[in-house]
Amino acid sequence: MKTGTRASYLWLLLFLSVFVWSGVAPKDNFTWFLEVLPAIIALCAIVLTRKEFPLTPLSYLLILIHSIILMVGGHYTYAEVPLFDDLAELMGSSRNNYDKLGHFAQGFIPAIIAREIIIRQAVILSKRWMNFFIICFCLGFSAFYELIEWWVALASGEDAHAFLGTQGDIWDTQSDMMLALIGSIAAIVSLSRWHDHQLSSIDRKR
Repeated sequence: MKTGTRASYLWLLLFLSVFVWSGVAPKDNFTWFLEVLPAIIALCAIVLTRKEFPLTPLSYLLILIHSIILMVGGHYTYAEVPLFDDLAELMGSSRNNYDKLGHFAQGFIPAIIAREIIIRQAVILSKRWMNFFIICFCLGFSAFYELIEWWVALASGEDAHAFLGTQGDIWDTQSDMMLALIGSIAAIVSLSRWHDHQLSSIDRKR
């Protein structure tokens, strides 16, 4: 069995294991569905594009990490993840900040996925303009997700309270978008060289 095939099976095993765990007696079934839906969509996209447009190992790893974050949040709800309750207590805070990790990832992971598509499709040739576009894309994606949360709340009323996860913070929406912005910048600064190396390996295989 090839190394790439073994890695694919391991990726799928980890994804499905966490998915099944998250779906067993979640805190709120409606919230679970809303939170894990993006992970399911990501899995479908990966399966459909695996042969025609395989991504770098880094991108697949980041997608898996983001999916796990979503599924853990779906199981407990973002306001009640036990580890982050413990961290809040240690820091003398009453707020569970797991949702902030999720929104940081919402900028960090899509930044690399967008970067890969832009480079491989030669959408933007200037690195500076590419980085600017990626940051704008991630911020726009975060803002659109906040709109989705608002629309769900309007449509379902009290059922969406756990999905929103504001925990009484009037600036929750703004801080969520700020963390996505920080995440996108952090991804570009910290992972670009590693990502470029993997992209060059894909080019050599063509």
